[in-house]
Amino acid sequence: MAQQLDPTAEKAIGQTTATAPGVNGANAAHHREYDFHNPMAHIHSNVNETRLPAFGGEFQPGLWKSVEARKFANPAPLGLCAFALTTFVLSAINMNARGMQTPNIVVPLALGYGGVVQLLAGMWEMAVGNTFGATALSSYGGFWIAYGILLTPNWNILGAGGPYATDAVKAIDPKMGESAVGLFLTGWFIFTTILLLCTLRSTVMFFLLFFTLDIAFLMLACGAFANDNGAMESAKKLTQAGGGFGMLAAFLAWYNAFAGIADSRYVFFLFSCSCYGILLKCTLPPKSGGSHLIAKQAMARHLRHTHCGSPRCRSFALTLFLF
Repeated sequence: MAQQLDPTAEKAIGQTTATAPGVNGANAAHHREYDFHNPMAHIHSNVNETRLPAFGGEFQPGLWKSVEARKFANPAPLGLCAFALTTFVLSAINMNARGMQTPNIVVPLALGYGGVVQLLAGMWEMAVGNTFGATALSSYGGFWIAYGILLTPNWNILGAGGPYATDAVKAIDPKMGESAVGLFLTGWFIFTTILLLCTLRSTVMFFLLFFTLDIAFLMLACGAFANDNGAMESAKKLTQAGGGFGMLAAFLAWYNAFAGIADSRYVFFLFSCSCYGILLKCTLPPKSGGSHLIAKQAMARHLRHTHCGSPRCRSFALTLFLF
């Protein structure tokens, strides 16, 4: 007969012991040593405190609880990678990389990877109970599908003979299509600002992802409006600036995705702790309970046993112990 698991045992993520097997092939867990490099390493290390700090790899902007006996893998890295690759390609075109100016190559990515795949990742975020991740990934999946349709020649939304190229529209504004695109992007700027406000208590890399994306939408919207007003040189510069911020957002999305995928079992290196913990006063307030205490104890053990002289670790430890 299968051995019953102790209800206080960890629902381990990649943890094993020499005792009987448990949920999803993991064994009845013992509390492993806290790995300060990986903010997910202390899951359930304190059975009385299951609230975890903000983590971009899980697309969680604030204190959160992991799902008990979760049957789904973490969908956030998939959504982040889909967003990052599609944003990377479009941003390169907006920056006129290699002289490219026609963005239609992004259509298959926008419809397939950045659109459908990211939308699915958002739906799976609902299944694991992450409201923020579900809202963000599903919405940006919808954005890429809509943008792909906007650029698809067969839809001819902005092309010659389309709804913005009729004589009646041209009599009012010859470049009304640019104004329409500007309004489209302004709406996404407003939505991204709302999500940005939700990341103010999260980690630096998580916050910077939405900050750079927000500025990218703003620059692109202003570029479209400038084009409509006939300020061609300003429109070009604004579009290139939007491409630059979009490129930063793409790499920040890849960074957060890597943080959610990387595990010391199969990766030789992990990113430094300071990348996740600079905003410790907000991310791990003393009222959050065990998480803050665990992090303090882990940093103390790291500095004591390794005699680490890294300035980043020292500054991180100072922030951790002060706040």
